[in-house]
Amino acid sequence: MCQYREVPHVKPLHLLLGDEEFLVERALASVLSSVRTAASNSDIQVSRVRAGDLGTAQLAELLSPSLFGEDRAVVFDAAHDAGKDAVALVKETAADLPDGVTLIVIHSGGGRAKALAADLQKRGAEVHRCGKLNATERAEFVRAEFRAHGVRVTPDVITAVLDAVGSNVRELASACSQLTADTGGKVDAGAVARYYSGRAEVSGFDVAEKAVLGNRAAALEALRWADHSGVPHVVLADALGETVRAIARVSAAGRGDPNRLAPQLGMPPWKVRKTQAQARNWEPGSLTQALRVIAELNGEVKGGAADTSYALERAVSRVAQLAK
Repeated sequence: MCQYREVPHVKPLHLLLGDEEFLVERALASVLSSVRTAASNSDIQVSRVRAGDLGTAQLAELLSPSLFGEDRAVVFDAAHDAGKDAVALVKETAADLPDGVTLIVIHSGGGRAKALAADLQKRGAEVHRCGKLNATERAEFVRAEFRAHGVRVTPDVITAVLDAVGSNVRELASACSQLTADTGGKVDAGAVARYYSGRAEVSGFDVAEKAVLGNRAAALEALRWADHSGVPHVVLADALGETVRAIARVSAAGRGDPNRLAPQLGMPPWKVRKTQAQARNWEPGSLTQALRVIAELNGEVKGGAADTSYALERAVSRVAQLAK
């Protein structure tokens, strides 16, 4: 479930395997934190490159030994889309990584370079499982999230959270954090019911979907109802951010068959199809501005704003205005 355990000597080769974006982000943050802790210089250089964005010569330079012996980490993103030359180079480097270099490979488990994941495992990569969670795994994920916050919950609390929040792991993680903070750690089924009453009617994604379609009035109305119903501000901000980022990824992939694009984008085909329809409302320049809006909002709802309700309303309004 993408849990990373710190060890005295951090392995130089890591494989983040799966297509659950939130779990990948969390695993990557944990690995980099451990690398910095173990490094002689905590201010290590981190290079994140996406398969296909660099030529093999540039990639080889990133993966070569440092002239000054500096510790550094190279994150090879979307490795499932890598071409054969890049795959060959990553395999060759992984077999004998230079001192001070940590290679972190992010791979969905499928794609045209599917075999790379198995090869890296054979070479001893530390594997961090980041795949989509089934119902049983989501229940265990919620339990583990509360445990990480120092809270032990009963099965009825887990059921109540899953019923109220749904299957999105980013929202589930935010909900566990918010419930713990707002109840002082005394989380029971009654607390979940109080905080998420009205959730069935309005969710963060209801607000986000109206905003990215340019329906400002409906988006703000849904936002106010969600706020009144107790949907946490972090959850609302995350839903808006995830929806805008999904549009950016689908737009970058270009038009195509959702079934063919799904493995590449790490989304189910139905979500690709839905996001393609949303993407018709966006121009590249407006999308870039929207990404800046949600990046700013992320900091504001996590302590950067004096009034997070106002920050949310302003962000939702701005995103809706940017949609054509």
